[in-house]
Amino acid sequence: MRKPYTKPMTPTEIAATTDSDLNFTDIPERDETFWQNAQLVEPDRTQPVTLRIKKSVLDAYKAQGKGYQTRMNAVLETYANTLPKPRSTR
Repeated sequence: MRKPYTKPMTPTEIAATTDSDLNFTDIPERDETFWQNAQLVEPDRTQPVTLRIKKSVLDAYKAQGKGYQTRMNAVLETYANTLPKPRSTR
């Protein structure tokens, strides 16, 4: 078994790694209790929308390069997470 990593591995080192080289000792066993308590978590999918945004805002995000829509979504999601949760009507 190899020593813990002190630097990132090169692609050549990764390709040469076998299962016996991997250290799984810090991963707990998954017994029946784990699966009885497991919950399915669906990914939060994106939905296409039409949204009017000021040109200056869009230009600022686009100027940062590829992935500007993902960054805009991250900012909106962070803000949405600060909002109070709606009360259940049940």
